[in-house]
Amino acid sequence: MIDVVRVPLGDRAYDVRIGRGLLARAGGEIAPLLTQPRVAVIADETVAGLHLDALRSGLASRGISMVSLNLPAGEGTKSWEHFSHSVEWLLDQKIERGDVVIAFGGGVIGDLVGFAAAVLRRGVRFVQIPTSLLAQVDSSVGGKTGINSKHGKNLIGAFHQPSLVLADIDILGTLTARDFLSGYGEVVKYGLLGDADFFEWLESNGPALAAGDLVLRQEAVRRSVQMKADIVGRDETEQGERALLNLGHTFCHALENATGYCDRLLHGEGVAIGCALAFETSARLGLCSQEAPSRVRAHLKAMGMKTDISDIPGNLPDADTLMGLMLQDKKMLGGKLHFVMVHGIGDAFVTSDVDPDVVKSVLSDALS
Repeated sequence: MIDVVRVPLGDRAYDVRIGRGLLARAGGEIAPLLTQPRVAVIADETVAGLHLDALRSGLASRGISMVSLNLPAGEGTKSWEHFSHSVEWLLDQKIERGDVVIAFGGGVIGDLVGFAAAVLRRGVRFVQIPTSLLAQVDSSVGGKTGINSKHGKNLIGAFHQPSLVLADIDILGTLTARDFLSGYGEVVKYGLLGDADFFEWLESNGPALAAGDLVLRQEAVRRSVQMKADIVGRDETEQGERALLNLGHTFCHALENATGYCDRLLHGEGVAIGCALAFETSARLGLCSQEAPSRVRAHLKAMGMKTDISDIPGNLPDADTLMGLMLQDKKMLGGKLHFVMVHGIGDAFVTSDVDPDVVKSVLSDALS
């Protein structure tokens, strides 16, 4: 069975199709978007080695030819160097404004290729085929594209919505356990920010989901995507409600910067730690009960995930330095840092009224 979630954006609305076997059916899914039977695919090298032939076959079944460019895997690919290389390659392939570019990989490839599509000939259409859990539930949906800067993560980019998202649940079976759990950090986030019933469902079903239950995996992806689609439909460019999706991310982005955007800390691991820190900060501010952060950490630990800064290997900067990195965050407005805080599980809100001394104390204690 294929689940379909519609992202309601008027004449730019699109479907997120979720289910098994979508790679083999890619040609039929994408053909209605094409003006000529060809596509350009940009993938990371790991995904290409595992799945590019299957995608080629799926497209060829409907007479669609493809050219492909493989980029290195990892967060370091979200750079000016690889962005420029991708755009020039697409121009070399004579991709026209009526053509379709496919982003085939995890969040790094989706963000970079989406940004390339946004600027190429002032905007060409693209399709997301996310191959990680993190990308399926979060980064492939909503139109945020971009690359990193030496000043911070995702500071260069554009809003550019895909024309279609194909989330093939079968592909998740090729992820390492660590990569899968990294994506699970974003899944948990959805329950924590706005759906206590979903978080409770995850507490009951998370272990079986991680162990490989395909029905549970599809349901977790569907519920996560539905929540994001609903929010994006109401607030596409993050003027209000969409900022709730950044729960945990202010802490996460500072930690990613501090660790050099390498595999010491995967993005979803940083999100999980960031969510735990956001709940701890909220509790210290008297916004939620002391039990709430304990419950969050208990579930993350039950899933075998990182829950604290101390779980990150290697040395980290002190609390003052981490606070400085937070000040480069995109959520700075009027010189004040906006945080996503919580009144409890499933009840998040955005505020700039957070005492920085409390945040610093949370970080100091976490580093000790």
